[in-house]
Amino acid sequence: MRQNTRKQTNYSHERTEDFKTNYYIDGNTVRRLEGEPEERRRRQQEKEEEQKKRRHRHAAKRNRERAQRMNFGHVLFCSMALLLIGGVCVTYIQLQSGITSRTKSISALESEIADLRADNDAALKRIDLSTDLDAVKERAMGLGMKFPSPEQIVYYSVEEHDFMDQHSDIPEK
Repeated sequence: MRQNTRKQTNYSHERTEDFKTNYYIDGNTVRRLEGEPEERRRRQQEKEEEQKKRRHRHAAKRNRERAQRMNFGHVLFCSMALLLIGGVCVTYIQLQSGITSRTKSISALESEIADLRADNDAALKRIDLSTDLDAVKERAMGLGMKFPSPEQIVYYSVEEHDFMDQHSDIPEK
């Protein structure tokens, strides 16, 4: 095996590079180049890429290990977040429970109001039916009451109110 050094000139870039070439003899055949420059460059690039990959893998492994470790700050942060979320959930459930109980009490009060109105209407009908207006009229006439004459009737207009306050006596005519 023999090593030669030769100079190669690249005219397009006008630079010279020194390359070592290795020759070997295989029986009675012609010499063949073993380490051509492109092949060497390719091998060198493959080695560099493999080293980069190894460094990246090692850095990624360190980062994964560092991420898997739990320090006090991380545990404290997670605990506080858990307590905060738990507090929010408990408060939400309490508010929902309060709303439900208030809704039930409102429904009970509404049904009680409906029952009281029904009782009130029934009592009013009983009073109306038990009062004989003709008997009241006869009794009033017997005590000296009379129907008013048209001169005795005074009309008042009420604006925007359904009642009127009387501040003085009604004049006699």
